[in-house]
Amino acid sequence: MSDTPPPVFRPFADASAVQTIGGLSLENGPDCIAVHGSLDLTRDRAGLDRARTLQAAVNAIVAALAQADLPEAVPETTKSAETVKNPFA
Repeated sequence: MSDTPPPVFRPFADASAVQTIGGLSLENGPDCIAVHGSLDLTRDRAGLDRARTLQAAVNAIVAALAQADLPEAVPETTKSAETVKNPFA
């Protein structure tokens, strides 16, 4: 496919960045990276490119975590439901 290296995923850098690899999304957050979707790693050059992009993203996440002074666990935060006016009423 392409000889350009995959874009560098900067874990925990901001809360708006998303890296998409095939149908898999890695969504940045300050305390959490959410992984959604699925990814087919086919046995061809395209599959190799996707696998390398995924590997680079996971390596960046592991490196960011390894360099940080980590707490035992991040406290879970839950958003309370917000009541909105029914736009159809």
